[in-house]
Amino acid sequence: MSKISPFWVSAAVVLAAGLAFTEIVENQYYFTAIYLILQGLIMAVAWNILGGFTGYVNFGSAAFFAVGAYTAIALDKALGLPLPLLIVAAAAICGLIGLGVGYLTLRLKGVYFAIATLAMAIVLETFITNWSYVGGARGAYILTPDKHLWFDSYSEMLFMLMLVLAVVSVAISRKLNFSRLGRGLAAIRDDEVAAECAGVPTLRLKLVSTTIMGAMMGVAGAPYPFFVTYVDPLSAFNLFVAVNAIAMPMIGGTAHWIGPVIGALLVGSMQEIVKVNISSELNILIVGVMLVLFISLAPQGIVGLVQKHFLKRKA
Repeated sequence: MSKISPFWVSAAVVLAAGLAFTEIVENQYYFTAIYLILQGLIMAVAWNILGGFTGYVNFGSAAFFAVGAYTAIALDKALGLPLPLLIVAAAAICGLIGLGVGYLTLRLKGVYFAIATLAMAIVLETFITNWSYVGGARGAYILTPDKHLWFDSYSEMLFMLMLVLAVVSVAISRKLNFSRLGRGLAAIRDDEVAAECAGVPTLRLKLVSTTIMGAMMGVAGAPYPFFVTYVDPLSAFNLFVAVNAIAMPMIGGTAHWIGPVIGALLVGSMQEIVKVNISSELNILIVGVMLVLFISLAPQGIVGLVQKHFLKRKA
C-alpha cells in the first residue's frame, strides 16, 4: 500500500485552510493582499523553471503575464467565457508564445538571451498598446460577474481560485524538479556544453522549459483584469512585476522547487506590510535591497544557506 506524499497532505491542508479562511474572515483587504502574494508566487515558480532550473535569466517575464491578462480581456469581450476557460486559453496562448520565442532566442546565451527577452517584452507591449480592440493605450475596463459561487464576495472567490492555481503551479515545479526532465535542465544549468556531449537534447529541453514558463505566467495573468477591473499596458507590463518575478526565486533559492515559494511568501508579505504601514512606493526599494543583500551574502538564496548550514553541521 503506497503512502500518501507529505506534499499532497500539505496541499490539502492549505486548500482546506483557505476555504475556512473565507468563512471566518470578513475584512476583504486580507483576500486582496493574499491574492497578490499568491500571484507573485506563481510568477516566481514560473520564472524559476527557466531562470533557475535551466539557468537562462529571463527579463521578459512580465510580457507573458500581460499577454495572459489581455488574452482574458479579448476572449471575455468576444465570447464572454467563464474565468476558468479564460485561464486555460491564456495558458495555451502564452505557452505557444513561449515556445515560439524560445525557438528564436534560446540559441543565445547569457546577457544576449536576457536582452533578447527584454526586447520581446517591448515588442509585445507595443503590439498591445496599438490594439484598439482591447483598449490600446487607454486601457480596458472589466465588469466582474455578479455570481461568485457560494462565496460572499468576488474577491473571496478570486483568492480561492488563485490559491488552487498556486498549489497546482508548485506541484508542477516540484514534479519537474525531481523528474528526468528536471535532471536534464540541471545539467544544462551546470554545463551546457558537457550536457550536449553527454547526449542531453539541450534545445528540446529548453523549449519545453520556456513553454511551461510561458503557460504558467499566463495562468498568473489571466485573472488579473477581474481582480483590478482596469488594465492598461503600463500596469500590465510593469517593470515591478518583472522584478518581483526575478527577485523572489533569487532570494528564496533557484536550484530547488521550494526556493521560489519561500522567496515569494517572504518578499510578498513584506511588501504588503510596508504598503499598509508606510507606503507602496517603497516596495521596489525593499526588493532591491533584499536582492543585493542576498546576492552578496547568500548567492544560493535561503534554501542554499540552509543546505550549507546543515552540511557544515554534518561535517
